[in-house]
Amino acid sequence: MTESRAVTDLDHSPTHSLAAVLKIRDFRNLWLGLGLSSLGDWIGLLAITALANQRAGDLKGVIGGNSYQLENFAIAGVLFLRVLPALLMGPIAGYIADRLDRRWTMIIGDYLRAALFLSMPLVGSLWWVFGATVLIEAVSLVWGPAKDATVPNLVPPHRLEAANQISLATTYGSALPAALLYTTLTILTKTVHWSFGWWHGGDSPIQLALYFNALSFLVSGIVISRLKTIPRGAAATGAGHEGSPWRAIVDGWRYVMGTPLVRGLVVGIIGAFSAGGLVVGLARTFVADLGGGEPGYGVLFACVFGGLGLGMWRGPRLLQGLSRRRLFGLMLTGAGLTLIPIAAMQHLEIVVALTVLLGFCSGVAWITGNTMLGLEVPDEWRGRTFAFVGSMIRLSLSVVLAVGPLAAGLIGRHHITFPNSNVDLVYNGAAWTFLVAGLVMTAVGVTSYRQMDDRKGISLLSDLRNAITTTPGVYSANGVFVAFEGGEGSGKSTQAKLLKTWLEEQGHDVVLTHEPGDTEVGRKVRKIVLDPATGNLADRTEALLYAADKAEHVETVVAPALSRGAVVITDRYVDSTLAYQGAGRSIPVSELERVARWATGDLRPHLTVLLDLEPSAGLTRFEGRDRIEGEAIEFHQRVREAFLRMATAKPERYLVVDAHLAPEAIAALVRGRVEPLLAPAPDPEVAPHEVPQ
Repeated sequence: MTESRAVTDLDHSPTHSLAAVLKIRDFRNLWLGLGLSSLGDWIGLLAITALANQRAGDLKGVIGGNSYQLENFAIAGVLFLRVLPALLMGPIAGYIADRLDRRWTMIIGDYLRAALFLSMPLVGSLWWVFGATVLIEAVSLVWGPAKDATVPNLVPPHRLEAANQISLATTYGSALPAALLYTTLTILTKTVHWSFGWWHGGDSPIQLALYFNALSFLVSGIVISRLKTIPRGAAATGAGHEGSPWRAIVDGWRYVMGTPLVRGLVVGIIGAFSAGGLVVGLARTFVADLGGGEPGYGVLFACVFGGLGLGMWRGPRLLQGLSRRRLFGLMLTGAGLTLIPIAAMQHLEIVVALTVLLGFCSGVAWITGNTMLGLEVPDEWRGRTFAFVGSMIRLSLSVVLAVGPLAAGLIGRHHITFPNSNVDLVYNGAAWTFLVAGLVMTAVGVTSYRQMDDRKGISLLSDLRNAITTTPGVYSANGVFVAFEGGEGSGKSTQAKLLKTWLEEQGHDVVLTHEPGDTEVGRKVRKIVLDPATGNLADRTEALLYAADKAEHVETVVAPALSRGAVVITDRYVDSTLAYQGAGRSIPVSELERVARWATGDLRPHLTVLLDLEPSAGLTRFEGRDRIEGEAIEFHQRVREAFLRMATAKPERYLVVDAHLAPEAIAALVRGRVEPLLAPAPDPEVAPHEVPQ
């Protein structure tokens, strides 16, 4: 690779590239298995709720009631039984999965679910539907953690976020093709019956859907059986038996409930899923109230999860410039507000459109909250926290799926006829349940937004405008790029050297550099912009000289090092230009940023460490001052405020550290944020090998 192509080569495969992840053969095969399993799971949910609805007569001899109530109670019974395994074994499902061979756990799990779904239409009893549902859910609770634990072993660390995004979008977005398949199968059986007289009986479409569902799990097991590189798991090979399951559960609960930010995220994530789940649980009843049939049920179901998958896949990218904390609260509020008109509307077409929006808001909230958990939760708590969140999501979703139809059934269908008029008002339990849930969800969203708002005093509309117009930037898919920023005397050079020493001790290829002046051209620029003998420079001249230094620096030092997979540590980068020439010199930041981003090919650090120190303290840490250091204290105060504004706007990309701390204490904090970004250091005893394609 020539130096002139270095920046271009970094652009073609960004970190979030989904296509790059799917080129990895083993992950692609696991993804195919996941897609088939998820497809079967959603078709199964549609089919077993429909089967329970048709078998509602089995309840008549037990609880009595009218047909409307029995149908809702039968659906609620199936969905409520999905809660039972999550309630009993959800918190320890990951603990169990870690003690089994992951590959065989997934293969056997798929085969078992295929057999259980196949048995439902063959047995035909509502009571066996209830029993098989419990068993299927128990198997899924162990299958899921085994799959989640496998993904990091199949993709390189810098692709893990994109791999998780694909997995989540597949898991929940597959509800859309599942609903379309279910709808197609119901229409197909009716058409064939009318044409040839086959498949007579009201439950024939449901039986066909269950047979197809069983086949999808069978094929998934066969696909996963072709994977030979899935590790068994640490516990299955004799490690990882420290501690008890009970201690892991208690510690996870204590941490989540005792940390305000994490607690708010968990409540919000659960709320986002609950909003979508409520529509799923009431879809059949609500569509019937609106005069729709089986196809309408399938369409509404598809819209919820199609919107959910779309939100997970594309939502955060549409508003990358918006603070994740603001985006999270905004989407929760949007989900609640969307439920209210859904409850009020009596036209299926409008309800369908609103349901897509509801799913989209919930999907964005989920993926945003999940990302913040990964960034905010310390590494030693991350595994238990995600296990807790996963089980609580499944549990809460199952509760909502069960309680929604139950509440609608208890409210029932009512008619109010006004005397001396032809007006006959009808209100149904499903609509009232939606209305109450919408009001509660809106309150949760507004509360979350106010508590987590990290941009207080800045208009949300202004923030949204900036988010829409801000470019996402380029993050190198190879290596790790770390920038140290801060005011004069904050200790950037010291911390950059400490980080370099630690990384080299771990066996990493490290390049330590700085701006301005780490190239031959840059040294000439540095002398011009920093030498007091230069005297006054026009503000724009100074900014363009710094931009020239950055262009040469990225092209000849930073990009080539990242391309070969090195860790690049730079003392100052683009943020210094925006702070010193923007806030300090009062050049419009929008103009300055365009120049700086163009000069660097919009290449951005994976992590920016901001060493925060008040100027009055920093300027006393050295003798002799250059052109910039010699500016008035007000200049340096504006610079400090600009640095803090940038860090607040993108907290996931920054580590802000009090520069008053001891150097070793600061170094430990920096290492804690850098370590998760690193790929394993190469073993000199092992020959390099290519990632399987």
